[in-house]
Amino acid sequence: AQRKGKSPVFKSHTRTRKGAVKLRSIDYAERRGYVRGVVKEILHDPGRGAPVAKIQFLNAYRFKRDTELMVATEGMYTGQFIYCGKKATLTIGNVLPLKQVPEGTIVCNVEAKVGDRGAFARGSGCFAVVISHDEEKGTTRLRLPSGGKKTVPSKVRAQIGVVAGGGRTDKPLLKAGRAYHKYAVKRNCWPKMRGVAKNPVEHPFGGGNHQHIGRPSTVSKEAPSGRKVGLIGARRTGRLRGVKKLGQDKD
Repeated sequence: AQRKGKSPVFKSHTRTRKGAVKLRSIDYAERRGYVRGVVKEILHDPGRGAPVAKIQFLNAYRFKRDTELMVATEGMYTGQFIYCGKKATLTIGNVLPLKQVPEGTIVCNVEAKVGDRGAFARGSGCFAVVISHDEEKGTTRLRLPSGGKKTVPSKVRAQIGVVAGGGRTDKPLLKAGRAYHKYAVKRNCWPKMRGVAKNPVEHPFGGGNHQHIGRPSTVSKEAPSGRKVGLIGARRTGRLRGVKKLGQDKD
């Protein structure tokens, strides 16, 4: 909605969060060899469906230890050694550049650009699949959790395995109180009121003696904001019948 722009009402609730979940910032050791870290603990991050892992590395330049918050992959445990870098082995939880990873490997927390520390497949139970490598272009094709395909540089890093916390949506929320607590810790986006249940001043679909839309539910993408509700710039409507055709499967 329009109101969700610059207003404090819809800001995300970050007070209890554990911190930004990222890969290590890329350094010489990861580019050339590998570094070893140890999983100190696996934490629940409020407002996130997936657990996060606190991983401790030795600093290469100063006498200290660096702790990083990373996505916990399924099968990770405390005390486990995690290896990050070009020479790391293909084991669950390790962080490797995609060019070191064979085709068909299941990866998660994949970077979009080299050194951005993780962009794709980070939600609970998510994973991306390495489809193919293009050696001369230096790119790699991925299948993302949405089913779409994406080409990324082969030097971007990814964690091996599936994000932990999968199957979270299998159990229904059952009652409004659970949904209330689920979204209270995320941001103000619940409960969602239907447009037809509103008054005409509040929504283009509002009003009328029966709850009905009373106009097409599709709307032009050139429509002014405020009118732009429903199915915006729709090419087609209705449910997808027959074989599942993904728009990205053209190649």
